[in-house]
Amino acid sequence: MKALPVYLQWLILLACSLALGFILQHYHVPAALLLGPMMVGLVMALSGARIAISPKVFIGCQAILGCMIAGALSPSILSVLVSDWLPVVLTLAVTLLASGLSGWLLVRFSSLPGPTGAWGASPGGASAMVAMAGDFGADVRLVAFMQYLRVLFVATAAAAVAHIAMGEQGAVAPAVQWFPPLDLRFVATLGVAAVGAILGRRLRIPAGPLLLPMVAGATLHATGTLTLQVPEWLLALAYAFIGWSVGLRFTRAIVLLALKTLPQMLASIAGLMLLCGAMAWLLTKLLPVDLLTAYLATSPGGLDTVAIIAAGSQVNIGFVMAMQSLRLFAILLVGPAMARFISRTSVRRQASQSRG
Repeated sequence: MKALPVYLQWLILLACSLALGFILQHYHVPAALLLGPMMVGLVMALSGARIAISPKVFIGCQAILGCMIAGALSPSILSVLVSDWLPVVLTLAVTLLASGLSGWLLVRFSSLPGPTGAWGASPGGASAMVAMAGDFGADVRLVAFMQYLRVLFVATAAAAVAHIAMGEQGAVAPAVQWFPPLDLRFVATLGVAAVGAILGRRLRIPAGPLLLPMVAGATLHATGTLTLQVPEWLLALAYAFIGWSVGLRFTRAIVLLALKTLPQMLASIAGLMLLCGAMAWLLTKLLPVDLLTAYLATSPGGLDTVAIIAAGSQVNIGFVMAMQSLRLFAILLVGPAMARFISRTSVRRQASQSRG
């Protein structure tokens, strides 16, 4: 693969992604147009492909995704979160404690340094965790590997759960209008996406290119000022580029570097996914939400990938994104302190072992 011209690598990536994506779409797999490109990108990256998605393109796709989510958010979601704040807060607290314990166990039973284990185990937005990890002494390559490995597992598992939960309902889903007539709402939507992406980047807000258009668009939508228009063809492009961006990050060097701690990483991912699944079941007992909605709301994947899966499933996407956003904000607040604590405990353990 490495010896092939770059333009030919792009053609292979595009052709294989289209084929796999539409095969998955034919069988009604949620987030098919994300999972297909992501899997193809992963295989090509490990085969030595020399192509990558520009960060500016990735940021633009996040902003488009934020506008799509904004159309599903409404004030009624906030009322649910406020009226049932106790189970929501408990779910967030348990998830944060679980991620902290997962990071500590990774450091305790592997050769990972403290900050790397803490940031790698944090169940927030993957891109935000990777962006912040380097500022706190973590190995960004290992954090990226852990975060995007979990994204792969979570995205695949969540899509499978969504497919099973939807059952035959997926077969009677309404036909998608790929190229609807566009008007000034489309132009305004692009403006919201562009301004939100630029401000989110310049203000250095973690996951800002997704969050700012989401919040601004939801405000405009809820107040009746503007109805956002995000056509399916634009969403499909955003899904594909996000999938490629995730898959193509898995370089051979990162994989080889992480192989000796891979069993511990997989155990950490499985444990966190099982715990979040248990919290989802508990949410269905405490709140008026179905199991699939609760599962996606507590799923420890990236904010953007969970949003894509939720959009392709028959769930309350507003509740899902409200919970995911709250957890991301919580991780951003407590993540640095958690990383410092795990780092200090790992240093003390290594010092005691060297004295012994």
